[in-house]
Amino acid sequence: MKFTTQKILVGAALAFSALVAVAAEPIKIGSVLSVTGPAAFLGDPELKTLQMYVEEINKKGGVLGRPLQLVHYDDGSDANKANGFAKRLIDDDKVDVLVGGTTTGSTMSMVPLVEKAGVPFISLAGAVVIIEPVKKFVFKTPHTDRMAAEKVFEDMKKRGLTKVALLSETSGFGQSGKKEAEGVAAKYGITLVANESYGPKDTDMSPQLTKIKGAAGVQAVFIIGLGQGPAIVTKNYKQLGMALPLYHAHGVASEEFIKLAGAAAEGVRLPASALLVADKLAASDAQKPIVVAYSKAFTEKWKTDVSAFGGHAYDGLMLAVDAIKRAGSTDKAKVRDAIEATKGYIGTGGVVNMSAKDHMGMELSAFRMLEIKNGDWTLVP
Repeated sequence: MKFTTQKILVGAALAFSALVAVAAEPIKIGSVLSVTGPAAFLGDPELKTLQMYVEEINKKGGVLGRPLQLVHYDDGSDANKANGFAKRLIDDDKVDVLVGGTTTGSTMSMVPLVEKAGVPFISLAGAVVIIEPVKKFVFKTPHTDRMAAEKVFEDMKKRGLTKVALLSETSGFGQSGKKEAEGVAAKYGITLVANESYGPKDTDMSPQLTKIKGAAGVQAVFIIGLGQGPAIVTKNYKQLGMALPLYHAHGVASEEFIKLAGAAAEGVRLPASALLVADKLAASDAQKPIVVAYSKAFTEKWKTDVSAFGGHAYDGLMLAVDAIKRAGSTDKAKVRDAIEATKGYIGTGGVVNMSAKDHMGMELSAFRMLEIKNGDWTLVP
């Protein structure tokens, strides 16, 4: 009888503990993503990733004994909407940390708000302007546009390509990328012999490409943009019979780009994260277990291909969760400090070592140079 009573008491205690855990105040992860609009093929996998891993973390007991709650809004690829939603997340939803900002434009519209409110913000956008100059509460997971330009020019140099045409989108990402490419070209012995631009909603870039085709001595073309625009450029490129080596920045690191560009994507090179070639990495690669596990989980749950952009969201969430654990609370100043102190985090983007001077924490070697062959990503030796 005593044993039975003891079992009942233990069972009651466990049930009470479970109720307390369920009733615990949630840790609110705020997010503004471009799930619709021109940048949808970036924002959609980002949202799917956050939803999937918040659910998984909660099944394992949450963080600090508290469940995670994802509060997200779709800015429709509109930076002005992103600003309004960020304000709502901070003032009304009272989020503990922000993971999001699909595009550079959306991210930069949110920066003044998070800095003023003192809310840790991990952006999923690419431009270096997000973290340079360093902003106290702002961090990012993707490689920068400067790194993309350097990785591309590094590969061009190996191939003896020195006269390059630049075609950049007029978006925040495109214009920041253009500036960075112009700034590092000379370092790699690259001369920009043509410099054109296109709008993110343009449906035909043939006029710009025709000018590039006629540029004196051009040996390769470098496109900097995101969303559907780069796929249209790639198709136009093929239609005009241009056979020069074609490079893109990391704004197209998704299977969706290959699907949209079709056969025209063959031979295209771009820098991207290891995630896109998870199954092709060496067994000794430190990132392999991480990217293989993410790829398997994402494809099984959503029945669709992975993209580098979903990987950026994974890294953003995991960096935030890790920081909250190390801070031992959701105190925003302590979480901010913990994010900045991140060392040796291995994610889908690379190995992250943050510091007071570097709020991204990845070296150029974190980028992999890829080439599209037979409709698939391959590693460039």
